[in-house]
Amino acid sequence: MSMIKLEEDVSLVLCGEAGQGIQSVENIMVQALKMGGYHVFSTKEYMSRVRGGQNSTQIRASSKRVKAYRDRIDILVALSKGAIPHLEKRITENTLILGDEEVLQDLEEKYYNLLKAPFISKAKKLGGLIFSNVIAAGALSCIMGVDKEIFDELITLLFASKGEKILENDLKAGVEGYDIGKKILDSGRISIKIEKNPATGKEILINGTQAVGLGCISGGCKFISAYPMTPSSPLQVFMADNASEFEMVFEQAEDEIAALNMALGASYAGARAMTATSGSGFALMQEGVGLAGMIETPVVIYIAQRPGPAVGLPTRTAQEDLNLALYSGPGEFPRIIFAPGNFKDALELSHKSFNLAEKYQIPVFILSDQYMADIYYNLPSLDIEKLEVEDYIFETDTDYKRYLFTPDGISPRGIPGYGQGLVCVDSDEHDEEGHITEDLNLRTRMVDKRLKKMDKIRKEAVPGEFFSTSNSSAYTTLIMGWGSTYWPLKEALLEMDNDNLALLHLKQLYPLSSQAGELIKKAKKSVMFENNAQGQMAQLIQKETDLKIDHKVLKYNGMPFSVEEILAVLETLEEE
Repeated sequence: MSMIKLEEDVSLVLCGEAGQGIQSVENIMVQALKMGGYHVFSTKEYMSRVRGGQNSTQIRASSKRVKAYRDRIDILVALSKGAIPHLEKRITENTLILGDEEVLQDLEEKYYNLLKAPFISKAKKLGGLIFSNVIAAGALSCIMGVDKEIFDELITLLFASKGEKILENDLKAGVEGYDIGKKILDSGRISIKIEKNPATGKEILINGTQAVGLGCISGGCKFISAYPMTPSSPLQVFMADNASEFEMVFEQAEDEIAALNMALGASYAGARAMTATSGSGFALMQEGVGLAGMIETPVVIYIAQRPGPAVGLPTRTAQEDLNLALYSGPGEFPRIIFAPGNFKDALELSHKSFNLAEKYQIPVFILSDQYMADIYYNLPSLDIEKLEVEDYIFETDTDYKRYLFTPDGISPRGIPGYGQGLVCVDSDEHDEEGHITEDLNLRTRMVDKRLKKMDKIRKEAVPGEFFSTSNSSAYTTLIMGWGSTYWPLKEALLEMDNDNLALLHLKQLYPLSSQAGELIKKAKKSVMFENNAQGQMAQLIQKETDLKIDHKVLKYNGMPFSVEEILAVLETLEEE
Protein backbone atom coordinates (compact mmCIF):
# COMPACT_ATOMS: atom_id res chain seq x y z
CA MET A 1 0.00 0.00 0.00
CA SER A 2 1.60 3.28 -1.10
CA MET A 3 0.69 6.88 -1.81
CA ILE A 4 0.18 7.94 -5.43
CA LYS A 5 1.47 11.38 -6.46
CA LEU A 6 0.18 12.61 -9.80
CA GLU A 7 1.30 15.81 -11.52
CA GLU A 8 0.42 17.50 -14.82
CA ASP A 9 -1.05 14.47 -16.58
CA VAL A 10 -3.34 11.79 -15.10
CA SER A 11 -4.45 8.60 -16.84
CA LEU A 12 -7.78 7.31 -15.51
CA VAL A 13 -9.07 3.95 -16.73
CA LEU A 14 -12.45 2.44 -16.00
CA CYS A 15 -13.11 -1.20 -16.81
CA GLY A 16 -16.20 -3.32 -16.46
CA GLU A 17 -18.53 -5.64 -18.30
CA ALA A 18 -20.57 -4.57 -21.30
CA GLY A 19 -23.87 -3.33 -19.92
CA GLN A 20 -22.34 -1.64 -16.85
CA GLY A 21 -22.36 1.75 -18.56
CA ILE A 22 -18.65 2.33 -19.10
CA GLN A 23 -19.44 4.57 -22.07
CA SER A 24 -21.77 6.65 -19.88
CA VAL A 25 -18.91 7.24 -17.47
CA GLU A 26 -16.71 8.37 -20.34
CA ASN A 27 -19.40 10.80 -21.54
CA ILE A 28 -19.77 12.27 -18.06
CA MET A 29 -16.09 12.38 -17.15
CA VAL A 30 -14.67 14.01 -20.28
CA GLN A 31 -17.26 16.78 -20.07
CA ALA A 32 -16.84 17.21 -16.30
CA LEU A 33 -13.04 17.39 -16.53
CA LYS A 34 -13.09 19.85 -19.43
CA MET A 35 -15.63 22.05 -17.66
CA GLY A 36 -13.50 21.73 -14.55
CA GLY A 37 -10.48 23.31 -16.27
CA TYR A 38 -8.51 20.35 -17.66
CA HIS A 39 -7.42 19.40 -21.13
CA VAL A 40 -8.89 15.97 -21.82
CA PHE A 41 -8.49 12.99 -24.12
CA SER A 42 -10.44 9.75 -24.14
CA THR A 43 -10.42 6.49 -26.03
CA LYS A 44 -12.25 3.24 -25.58
CA GLU A 45 -11.83 -0.45 -26.34
CA TYR A 46 -14.89 -2.63 -26.33
CA MET A 47 -16.03 -6.08 -27.26
CA SER A 48 -18.57 -6.96 -29.93
CA ARG A 49 -21.26 -8.04 -27.52
CA VAL A 50 -24.19 -6.51 -25.65
CA ARG A 51 -23.48 -8.11 -22.26
CA GLY A 52 -20.40 -9.52 -20.58
CA GLY A 53 -16.76 -9.40 -21.66
CA GLN A 54 -14.56 -6.52 -20.53
CA ASN A 55 -14.77 -2.99 -21.88
CA SER A 56 -12.53 -0.16 -20.82
CA THR A 57 -12.10 3.53 -21.41
CA GLN A 58 -9.02 5.68 -20.84
CA ILE A 59 -9.44 9.33 -19.90
CA ARG A 60 -6.40 11.60 -19.69
CA ALA A 61 -6.70 14.88 -17.80
CA SER A 62 -3.82 17.30 -18.08
CA SER A 63 -2.57 20.85 -17.65
CA LYS A 64 -1.45 20.74 -21.31
CA ARG A 65 -3.13 19.45 -24.44
CA VAL A 66 -3.25 15.64 -24.61
CA LYS A 67 -4.41 13.75 -27.69
CA ALA A 68 -2.83 10.30 -27.68
CA TYR A 69 -3.35 6.86 -26.17
CA ARG A 70 -0.88 5.77 -23.49
CA ASP A 71 -0.40 2.40 -21.80
CA ARG A 72 0.10 4.05 -18.41
CA ILE A 73 -2.72 3.70 -15.87
CA ASP A 74 -2.54 5.95 -12.81
CA ILE A 75 -5.97 5.17 -11.38
CA LEU A 76 -7.95 2.11 -12.38
CA VAL A 77 -11.61 1.85 -11.42
CA ALA A 78 -12.43 -1.87 -11.57
CA LEU A 79 -16.17 -2.49 -11.83
CA SER A 80 -15.83 -6.23 -12.42
CA LYS A 81 -13.53 -9.08 -11.37
CA GLY A 82 -12.39 -9.50 -14.95
CA ALA A 83 -11.01 -5.96 -15.12
CA ILE A 84 -7.67 -6.80 -13.49
CA PRO A 85 -6.68 -9.75 -15.73
CA HIS A 86 -7.97 -7.84 -18.75
CA LEU A 87 -5.60 -4.93 -18.07
CA GLU A 88 -2.85 -6.91 -16.30
CA LYS A 89 -0.07 -5.89 -18.74
CA ARG A 90 -0.74 -2.19 -18.16
CA ILE A 91 -0.97 -2.35 -14.36
CA THR A 92 2.21 -1.39 -12.46
CA GLU A 93 3.13 -0.77 -8.84
CA ASN A 94 2.22 2.87 -9.47
CA THR A 95 -1.35 2.03 -10.48
CA LEU A 96 -3.95 2.64 -7.78
CA ILE A 97 -6.80 0.18 -8.20
CA LEU A 98 -10.19 1.24 -6.85
CA GLY A 99 -13.00 -1.27 -6.51
CA ASP A 100 -15.51 -3.03 -4.29
CA GLU A 101 -14.30 -5.62 -1.82
CA GLU A 102 -15.95 -8.41 -3.83
CA VAL A 103 -14.05 -7.26 -6.95
CA LEU A 104 -10.67 -6.96 -5.21
CA GLN A 105 -10.95 -9.85 -2.74
CA ASP A 106 -8.83 -12.29 -4.77
CA LEU A 107 -5.95 -9.84 -5.22
CA GLU A 108 -2.94 -9.75 -2.91
CA GLU A 109 -1.89 -6.33 -1.66
CA LYS A 110 1.80 -7.26 -1.93
CA TYR A 111 1.35 -7.35 -5.72
CA TYR A 112 -1.24 -4.62 -6.24
CA ASN A 113 -1.87 -1.11 -4.92
CA LEU A 114 -5.48 -1.57 -3.82
CA LEU A 115 -8.05 0.77 -2.31
CA LYS A 116 -11.52 -0.51 -1.60
CA ALA A 117 -14.33 1.74 -2.79
CA PRO A 118 -17.96 0.57 -2.53
CA PHE A 119 -19.14 1.46 -6.06
CA ILE A 120 -21.20 -1.70 -6.53
CA SER A 121 -22.58 -2.11 -3.01
CA LYS A 122 -23.74 1.54 -3.01
CA ALA A 123 -25.29 1.02 -6.43
CA LYS A 124 -27.25 -2.01 -5.25
CA LYS A 125 -28.74 0.07 -2.44
CA LEU A 126 -29.82 2.67 -4.96
CA GLY A 127 -31.62 0.13 -7.09
CA GLY A 128 -29.15 -1.72 -9.30
CA LEU A 129 -25.64 -2.24 -10.63
CA ILE A 130 -26.30 0.28 -13.39
CA PHE A 131 -25.76 3.14 -10.92
CA SER A 132 -22.18 2.02 -10.25
CA ASN A 133 -21.03 3.94 -13.33
CA VAL A 134 -22.35 7.30 -12.05
CA ILE A 135 -20.99 6.57 -8.56
CA ALA A 136 -17.56 5.89 -10.07
CA ALA A 137 -17.76 9.04 -12.19
CA GLY A 138 -18.70 11.05 -9.10
CA ALA A 139 -15.80 9.64 -7.09
CA LEU A 140 -13.29 10.41 -9.85
CA SER A 141 -14.72 13.90 -10.38
CA CYS A 142 -14.35 14.60 -6.66
CA ILE A 143 -10.78 13.29 -6.64
CA MET A 144 -9.96 15.50 -9.64
CA GLY A 145 -11.49 18.56 -8.00
CA VAL A 146 -14.47 19.05 -10.32
CA ASP A 147 -17.17 21.24 -8.74
CA LYS A 148 -20.23 19.24 -7.72
CA GLU A 149 -22.49 21.79 -9.45
CA ILE A 150 -20.81 21.08 -12.80
CA PHE A 151 -21.19 17.34 -12.24
CA ASP A 152 -24.90 17.67 -11.40
CA GLU A 153 -25.51 19.81 -14.49
CA LEU A 154 -23.99 17.09 -16.69
CA ILE A 155 -25.95 14.32 -14.99
CA THR A 156 -29.16 16.29 -15.53
CA LEU A 157 -28.28 16.91 -19.17
CA LEU A 158 -27.53 13.23 -19.75
CA PHE A 159 -30.40 11.60 -17.85
CA ALA A 160 -33.28 14.12 -17.76
CA SER A 161 -34.86 12.59 -20.85
CA LYS A 162 -35.04 9.18 -19.14
CA GLY A 163 -37.60 10.34 -16.60
CA GLU A 164 -37.76 12.09 -13.23
CA LYS A 165 -37.23 8.96 -11.13
CA ILE A 166 -34.14 7.82 -13.04
CA LEU A 167 -32.65 11.32 -12.91
CA GLU A 168 -33.31 11.52 -9.18
CA ASN A 169 -31.49 8.23 -8.57
CA ASP A 170 -28.56 9.23 -10.77
CA LEU A 171 -28.18 12.50 -8.86
CA LYS A 172 -28.20 10.45 -5.63
CA ALA A 173 -25.55 8.18 -7.19
CA GLY A 174 -23.45 11.28 -7.85
CA VAL A 175 -23.74 12.26 -4.18
CA GLU A 176 -22.59 8.78 -3.15
CA GLY A 177 -19.68 9.03 -5.60
CA TYR A 178 -18.53 12.39 -4.24
CA ASP A 179 -18.75 10.98 -0.71
CA ILE A 180 -16.51 8.06 -1.72
CA GLY A 181 -14.12 10.45 -3.48
CA LYS A 182 -13.82 12.64 -0.38
CA LYS A 183 -13.00 9.62 1.78
CA ILE A 184 -10.31 8.56 -0.72
CA LEU A 185 -8.74 12.03 -0.59
CA ASP A 186 -8.96 12.02 3.22
CA SER A 187 -7.16 8.67 3.27
CA GLY A 188 -4.02 10.39 1.95
CA ARG A 189 -3.48 7.69 -0.70
CA ILE A 190 -3.70 10.13 -3.60
CA SER A 191 -2.07 13.49 -4.22
CA ILE A 192 -2.95 15.27 -7.46
CA LYS A 193 -1.38 18.51 -8.67
CA ILE A 194 -2.61 19.59 -12.08
CA GLU A 195 -2.80 23.24 -13.03
CA LYS A 196 -6.30 24.16 -14.16
CA ASN A 197 -7.14 26.46 -17.04
CA PRO A 198 -10.72 27.82 -16.92
CA ALA A 199 -10.53 28.54 -20.68
CA THR A 200 -10.94 24.83 -21.47
CA GLY A 201 -14.55 25.10 -20.32
CA LYS A 202 -15.36 27.24 -23.36
CA GLU A 203 -13.55 25.02 -25.87
CA ILE A 204 -15.24 22.44 -28.05
CA LEU A 205 -15.08 18.74 -27.24
CA ILE A 206 -15.58 16.50 -30.25
CA ASN A 207 -14.57 13.10 -31.53
CA GLY A 208 -13.03 11.98 -34.82
CA THR A 209 -16.37 10.97 -36.29
CA GLN A 210 -17.83 14.41 -35.68
CA ALA A 211 -14.76 16.11 -37.20
CA VAL A 212 -15.18 14.07 -40.40
CA GLY A 213 -18.93 14.73 -40.38
CA LEU A 214 -18.43 18.47 -40.09
CA GLY A 215 -16.02 18.30 -43.03
CA CYS A 216 -18.58 16.43 -45.12
CA ILE A 217 -21.32 18.92 -44.28
CA SER A 218 -19.07 21.92 -44.97
CA GLY A 219 -18.06 20.21 -48.23
CA GLY A 220 -21.64 20.47 -49.40
CA CYS A 221 -22.81 16.88 -48.86
CA LYS A 222 -26.50 16.66 -49.68
CA PHE A 223 -27.04 12.91 -49.88
CA ILE A 224 -25.70 9.99 -47.87
CA SER A 225 -26.84 6.41 -48.21
CA ALA A 226 -25.33 3.70 -46.03
CA TYR A 227 -25.87 0.40 -44.29
CA PRO A 228 -24.96 0.22 -40.57
CA MET A 229 -21.55 -1.25 -39.88
CA THR A 230 -19.19 -0.63 -36.98
CA PRO A 231 -17.12 1.55 -36.80
CA SER A 232 -18.63 3.61 -39.63
CA SER A 233 -22.09 3.69 -38.02
CA PRO A 234 -21.32 6.70 -35.76
CA LEU A 235 -20.75 8.85 -38.87
CA GLN A 236 -24.01 7.61 -40.34
CA VAL A 237 -25.81 8.57 -37.12
CA PHE A 238 -24.11 11.99 -37.05
CA MET A 239 -25.13 12.75 -40.63
CA ALA A 240 -28.69 11.49 -40.05
CA ASP A 241 -28.99 13.62 -36.89
CA ASN A 242 -27.96 16.71 -38.83
CA ALA A 243 -29.77 15.93 -42.10
CA SER A 244 -32.74 18.18 -41.46
CA GLU A 245 -30.75 21.22 -40.29
CA PHE A 246 -28.37 21.10 -43.27
CA GLU A 247 -30.94 20.02 -45.88
CA MET A 248 -29.37 16.63 -46.50
CA VAL A 249 -31.04 13.34 -47.35
CA PHE A 250 -29.96 10.32 -45.32
CA GLU A 251 -31.08 6.94 -46.63
CA GLN A 252 -30.44 3.68 -44.80
CA ALA A 253 -30.06 1.28 -47.70
CA GLU A 254 -30.94 -2.42 -47.66
CA ASP A 255 -27.26 -3.33 -48.10
CA GLU A 256 -23.90 -1.83 -49.04
CA ILE A 257 -24.33 -2.58 -52.76
CA ALA A 258 -27.48 -0.48 -52.85
CA ALA A 259 -25.89 2.19 -50.65
CA LEU A 260 -23.14 3.08 -53.12
CA ASN A 261 -25.40 2.81 -56.15
CA MET A 262 -27.93 5.14 -54.50
CA ALA A 263 -25.15 7.66 -53.86
CA LEU A 264 -24.10 7.44 -57.51
CA GLY A 265 -27.69 8.02 -58.61
CA ALA A 266 -27.93 11.09 -56.40
CA SER A 267 -24.62 12.37 -57.74
CA TYR A 268 -25.71 11.84 -61.36
CA ALA A 269 -28.70 14.06 -60.53
CA GLY A 270 -26.39 16.77 -59.16
CA ALA A 271 -26.27 16.18 -55.39
CA ARG A 272 -22.94 15.98 -53.60
CA ALA A 273 -23.15 12.41 -52.39
CA MET A 274 -21.33 9.94 -50.18
CA THR A 275 -21.54 6.57 -48.51
CA ALA A 276 -20.00 5.27 -45.29
CA THR A 277 -18.96 1.73 -44.50
CA SER A 278 -16.32 -0.55 -43.01
CA GLY A 279 -14.30 -3.63 -44.02
CA SER A 280 -16.43 -6.31 -45.58
CA GLY A 281 -19.19 -3.78 -46.26
CA PHE A 282 -16.84 -1.96 -48.61
CA ALA A 283 -15.91 -5.27 -50.21
CA LEU A 284 -19.53 -5.50 -51.36
CA MET A 285 -19.26 -2.08 -53.01
CA GLN A 286 -16.54 -3.04 -55.50
CA GLU A 287 -18.80 -3.14 -58.55
CA GLY A 288 -20.20 0.26 -57.63
CA VAL A 289 -16.69 1.72 -57.35
CA GLY A 290 -16.03 0.51 -60.89
CA LEU A 291 -19.31 2.05 -62.01
CA ALA A 292 -18.23 5.41 -60.55
CA GLY A 293 -14.99 5.11 -62.53
CA MET A 294 -16.72 4.24 -65.81
CA ILE A 295 -19.53 6.82 -65.70
CA GLU A 296 -17.13 9.45 -64.25
CA THR A 297 -19.56 10.34 -61.48
CA PRO A 298 -18.26 11.99 -58.27
CA VAL A 299 -18.73 10.16 -54.99
CA VAL A 300 -17.07 10.25 -51.56
CA ILE A 301 -16.56 6.93 -49.78
CA TYR A 302 -15.82 6.93 -46.04
CA ILE A 303 -14.20 3.71 -44.81
CA ALA A 304 -13.77 3.31 -41.04
CA GLN A 305 -11.25 0.47 -40.86
CA ARG A 306 -11.35 -2.48 -38.48
CA PRO A 307 -9.38 -5.74 -38.37
CA GLY A 308 -10.34 -8.29 -41.00
CA PRO A 309 -10.67 -10.40 -43.00
CA ALA A 310 -14.44 -10.92 -43.13
CA VAL A 311 -16.02 -9.89 -39.82
CA GLY A 312 -12.65 -9.98 -38.04
CA LEU A 313 -12.71 -7.89 -34.87
CA PRO A 314 -15.62 -5.56 -35.64
CA THR A 315 -15.18 -3.17 -32.71
CA ARG A 316 -11.37 -2.85 -32.82
CA THR A 317 -9.02 -0.71 -34.86
CA ALA A 318 -6.77 -1.37 -37.86
CA GLN A 319 -5.26 0.14 -41.00
CA GLU A 320 -5.82 -2.90 -43.18
CA ASP A 321 -8.03 -1.55 -45.97
CA LEU A 322 -5.58 0.69 -47.82
CA ASN A 323 -5.00 -1.93 -50.51
CA LEU A 324 -8.73 -2.63 -50.69
CA ALA A 325 -9.43 1.05 -51.44
CA LEU A 326 -6.43 1.37 -53.74
CA TYR A 327 -7.35 -1.57 -55.96
CA SER A 328 -11.15 -1.58 -55.56
CA GLY A 329 -13.36 -1.84 -58.61
CA PRO A 330 -12.76 -3.56 -61.94
CA GLY A 331 -10.63 -1.85 -64.56
CA GLU A 332 -8.33 1.16 -64.42
CA PHE A 333 -9.50 4.65 -63.47
CA PRO A 334 -8.35 7.55 -61.26
CA ARG A 335 -9.07 7.87 -57.55
CA ILE A 336 -7.82 9.78 -54.50
CA ILE A 337 -7.29 8.37 -51.00
CA PHE A 338 -7.08 10.62 -47.94
CA ALA A 339 -6.29 9.53 -44.35
CA PRO A 340 -6.76 12.29 -41.74
CA GLY A 341 -4.66 11.98 -38.58
CA ASN A 342 -6.10 14.78 -36.45
CA PHE A 343 -9.39 16.65 -36.22
CA LYS A 344 -8.22 19.64 -38.27
CA ASP A 345 -7.23 17.31 -41.08
CA ALA A 346 -10.45 15.36 -40.66
CA LEU A 347 -12.44 18.55 -41.23
CA GLU A 348 -10.35 19.91 -44.09
CA LEU A 349 -9.64 16.67 -45.97
CA SER A 350 -13.27 15.56 -45.75
CA HIS A 351 -14.31 18.95 -47.10
CA LYS A 352 -11.69 18.73 -49.84
CA SER A 353 -12.86 15.23 -50.79
CA PHE A 354 -16.14 16.62 -52.10
CA ASN A 355 -14.48 19.40 -54.12
CA LEU A 356 -11.96 17.01 -55.71
CA ALA A 357 -14.58 14.34 -56.41
CA GLU A 358 -16.58 16.99 -58.29
CA LYS A 359 -13.56 18.54 -59.99
CA TYR A 360 -12.22 15.28 -61.39
CA GLN A 361 -15.51 13.29 -61.46
CA ILE A 362 -13.97 10.37 -59.57
CA PRO A 363 -14.40 8.39 -56.33
CA VAL A 364 -12.52 9.93 -53.40
CA PHE A 365 -11.89 7.84 -50.28
CA ILE A 366 -11.60 8.96 -46.66
CA LEU A 367 -9.79 6.26 -44.69
CA SER A 368 -10.42 6.40 -40.96
CA ASP A 369 -10.48 3.65 -38.31
CA GLN A 370 -12.17 2.74 -35.03
CA TYR A 371 -9.56 4.51 -32.90
CA MET A 372 -9.74 7.74 -34.88
CA ALA A 373 -13.55 7.60 -35.02
CA ASP A 374 -14.01 7.21 -31.25
CA ILE A 375 -11.32 9.42 -29.64
CA TYR A 376 -12.33 12.70 -28.00
CA TYR A 377 -10.23 15.74 -27.17
CA ASN A 378 -10.86 19.45 -26.67
CA LEU A 379 -9.92 22.16 -29.16
CA PRO A 380 -10.26 25.96 -29.15
CA SER A 381 -12.22 25.75 -32.42
CA LEU A 382 -12.28 24.32 -35.91
CA ASP A 383 -11.97 27.01 -38.55
CA ILE A 384 -14.43 26.56 -41.40
CA GLU A 385 -14.34 30.17 -42.64
CA LYS A 386 -11.76 29.45 -45.36
CA LEU A 387 -13.47 26.32 -46.63
CA GLU A 388 -15.32 26.91 -49.87
CA VAL A 389 -17.63 24.70 -51.89
CA GLU A 390 -16.31 24.78 -55.46
CA ASP A 391 -18.90 24.46 -58.22
CA TYR A 392 -17.96 22.35 -61.25
CA ILE A 393 -21.40 21.72 -62.74
CA PHE A 394 -21.82 22.93 -66.33
CA GLU A 395 -25.03 24.22 -67.94
CA THR A 396 -25.50 22.08 -71.03
CA ASP A 397 -26.48 23.09 -74.55
CA THR A 398 -28.03 21.03 -77.32
CA ASP A 399 -24.59 19.91 -78.56
CA TYR A 400 -23.50 18.69 -75.11
CA LYS A 401 -21.32 15.57 -74.95
CA ARG A 402 -20.99 14.07 -71.47
CA TYR A 403 -17.61 12.48 -72.26
CA LEU A 404 -16.13 15.12 -74.54
CA PHE A 405 -12.41 14.57 -75.19
CA THR A 406 -10.40 17.39 -73.61
CA PRO A 407 -6.63 17.96 -73.19
CA ASP A 408 -6.73 17.15 -69.45
CA GLY A 409 -9.32 14.37 -69.66
CA ILE A 410 -11.92 16.31 -67.67
CA SER A 411 -15.17 16.67 -69.58
CA PRO A 412 -17.62 19.46 -68.67
CA ARG A 413 -20.05 17.85 -66.24
CA GLY A 414 -23.72 18.40 -66.88
CA ILE A 415 -26.66 17.13 -64.88
CA PRO A 416 -30.16 16.29 -66.10
CA GLY A 417 -32.47 19.30 -66.29
CA TYR A 418 -29.79 21.99 -66.12
CA GLY A 419 -29.53 23.20 -69.72
CA GLN A 420 -30.73 21.81 -73.04
CA GLY A 421 -28.35 18.87 -73.40
CA LEU A 422 -28.83 15.15 -72.93
CA VAL A 423 -26.76 13.81 -70.00
CA CYS A 424 -26.29 10.21 -71.12
CA VAL A 425 -24.18 7.79 -69.04
CA ASP A 426 -23.52 4.09 -69.54
CA SER A 427 -21.64 1.45 -67.56
CA ASP A 428 -20.52 -0.08 -70.85
CA GLU A 429 -17.71 1.57 -72.75
CA HIS A 430 -19.17 4.58 -74.52
CA ASP A 431 -18.52 7.35 -76.99
CA GLU A 432 -18.30 11.06 -76.23
CA GLU A 433 -22.10 11.34 -76.08
CA GLY A 434 -22.37 8.43 -73.65
CA HIS A 435 -23.75 5.88 -76.10
CA ILE A 436 -22.51 2.27 -75.89
CA THR A 437 -19.66 1.38 -78.25
CA GLU A 438 -17.41 -1.53 -79.14
CA ASP A 439 -15.14 0.57 -81.31
CA LEU A 440 -11.79 -0.65 -79.97
CA ASN A 441 -9.87 2.46 -81.02
CA LEU A 442 -12.43 4.61 -79.26
CA ARG A 443 -12.15 2.33 -76.23
CA THR A 444 -8.41 3.02 -76.01
CA ARG A 445 -8.95 6.77 -76.36
CA MET A 446 -11.61 6.74 -73.62
CA VAL A 447 -9.34 4.85 -71.17
CA ASP A 448 -6.53 7.33 -71.91
CA LYS A 449 -8.95 10.22 -71.34
CA ARG A 450 -9.93 8.93 -67.91
CA LEU A 451 -6.38 8.20 -66.82
CA LYS A 452 -5.14 11.56 -68.15
CA LYS A 453 -6.78 13.18 -65.12
CA MET A 454 -4.07 11.64 -62.93
CA ASP A 455 -1.52 14.16 -64.27
CA LYS A 456 -3.34 17.06 -62.60
CA ILE A 457 -4.37 15.00 -59.56
CA ARG A 458 -0.71 14.15 -58.84
CA LYS A 459 0.37 17.79 -59.14
CA GLU A 460 -2.37 18.75 -56.70
CA ALA A 461 -1.58 15.99 -54.16
CA VAL A 462 -1.69 17.16 -50.54
CA PRO A 463 1.79 16.96 -48.95
CA GLY A 464 2.27 15.27 -45.61
CA GLU A 465 3.03 17.14 -42.39
CA PHE A 466 6.76 17.36 -41.68
CA PHE A 467 7.71 17.83 -38.01
CA SER A 468 10.92 17.93 -36.01
CA THR A 469 11.44 19.28 -32.51
CA SER A 470 14.37 21.39 -33.72
CA ASN A 471 12.35 22.70 -36.66
CA SER A 472 15.24 21.63 -38.85
CA SER A 473 15.63 19.38 -41.88
CA ALA A 474 18.97 18.09 -40.51
CA TYR A 475 17.58 14.74 -39.43
CA THR A 476 19.04 11.28 -39.86
CA THR A 477 15.98 9.13 -39.10
CA LEU A 478 12.64 9.86 -40.75
CA ILE A 479 9.65 8.46 -38.86
CA MET A 480 6.56 7.97 -40.98
CA GLY A 481 2.92 7.16 -40.37
CA TRP A 482 -0.55 7.80 -41.66
CA GLY A 483 -4.07 8.19 -40.31
CA SER A 484 -4.63 7.71 -36.60
CA THR A 485 -0.95 7.16 -35.77
CA TYR A 486 -0.49 10.95 -35.92
CA TRP A 487 -0.80 11.96 -32.25
CA PRO A 488 0.96 8.93 -30.69
CA LEU A 489 3.92 9.49 -33.05
CA LYS A 490 4.01 13.23 -32.44
CA GLU A 491 3.80 12.92 -28.65
CA ALA A 492 6.60 10.33 -28.71
CA LEU A 493 8.83 12.60 -30.82
CA LEU A 494 8.16 15.55 -28.54
CA GLU A 495 9.10 13.40 -25.56
CA MET A 496 12.29 12.16 -27.26
CA ASP A 497 13.28 15.75 -28.21
CA ASN A 498 16.05 14.42 -30.44
CA ASP A 499 17.36 16.49 -33.37
CA ASN A 500 18.17 13.31 -35.29
CA LEU A 501 14.49 12.42 -35.55
CA ALA A 502 11.84 13.90 -37.83
CA LEU A 503 8.27 12.90 -38.59
CA LEU A 504 6.52 12.78 -41.94
CA HIS A 505 2.84 12.08 -41.45
CA LEU A 506 1.06 11.35 -44.71
CA LYS A 507 -2.36 12.90 -45.34
CA GLN A 508 -2.93 11.88 -48.95
CA LEU A 509 -1.98 8.25 -49.49
CA TYR A 510 -2.73 8.07 -53.19
CA PRO A 511 -1.55 9.51 -55.40
CA LEU A 512 1.42 10.42 -53.25
CA SER A 513 2.91 13.91 -53.14
CA SER A 514 6.48 14.14 -54.50
CA GLN A 515 7.43 15.53 -51.07
CA ALA A 516 7.50 12.01 -49.58
CA GLY A 517 10.24 10.73 -51.85
CA GLU A 518 12.31 13.90 -51.41
CA LEU A 519 12.24 13.64 -47.59
CA ILE A 520 12.96 9.90 -47.56
CA LYS A 521 16.04 10.41 -49.75
CA LYS A 522 17.48 12.88 -47.22
CA ALA A 523 17.26 10.37 -44.34
CA LYS A 524 19.84 7.75 -43.49
CA LYS A 525 17.09 5.60 -42.03
CA SER A 526 13.32 5.54 -42.69
CA VAL A 527 10.77 3.94 -40.34
CA MET A 528 7.08 3.35 -41.03
CA PHE A 529 4.48 2.71 -38.30
CA GLU A 530 1.27 1.00 -39.48
CA ASN A 531 -1.62 -0.93 -37.94
CA ASN A 532 -1.47 -3.82 -40.40
CA ALA A 533 0.60 -6.97 -40.87
CA GLN A 534 2.19 -6.33 -44.26
CA GLY A 535 3.18 -2.67 -44.26
CA GLN A 536 0.69 -1.65 -46.93
CA MET A 537 1.74 2.01 -46.98
CA ALA A 538 5.42 1.14 -47.03
CA GLN A 539 4.72 -1.08 -50.05
CA LEU A 540 2.80 1.71 -51.76
CA ILE A 541 5.64 4.18 -51.16
CA GLN A 542 8.09 1.76 -52.76
CA LYS A 543 5.74 1.34 -55.72
CA GLU A 544 5.27 5.09 -56.13
CA THR A 545 8.83 6.28 -55.42
CA ASP A 546 11.05 3.20 -55.94
CA LEU A 547 12.37 3.83 -52.40
CA LYS A 548 12.36 1.02 -49.84
CA ILE A 549 11.43 1.81 -46.23
CA ASP A 550 14.23 0.55 -43.93
CA HIS A 551 12.11 -0.46 -40.93
CA LYS A 552 8.44 -1.36 -40.74
CA VAL A 553 6.85 -1.31 -37.26
CA LEU A 554 3.59 -3.18 -37.60
CA LYS A 555 0.84 -3.75 -35.03
CA TYR A 556 -2.31 -5.64 -35.89
CA ASN A 557 -3.86 -6.97 -32.67
CA GLY A 558 -6.79 -4.54 -32.86
CA MET A 559 -5.30 -1.88 -30.57
CA PRO A 560 -3.67 1.43 -31.55
CA PHE A 561 0.00 2.21 -30.99
CA SER A 562 0.62 3.64 -27.54
CA VAL A 563 3.12 6.45 -26.97
CA GLU A 564 5.18 4.09 -24.80
CA GLU A 565 5.41 1.47 -27.57
CA ILE A 566 6.64 4.07 -30.05
CA LEU A 567 9.19 5.44 -27.56
CA ALA A 568 10.56 1.94 -27.02
CA VAL A 569 11.04 1.45 -30.78
CA LEU A 570 12.67 4.84 -31.26
CA GLU A 571 15.06 4.30 -28.36
CA THR A 572 16.09 0.94 -29.83
CA LEU A 573 16.67 2.50 -33.24
CA GLU A 574 18.85 5.19 -31.69
CA GLU A 575 21.06 2.51 -30.18
CA GLU A 576 21.61 0.71 -33.50
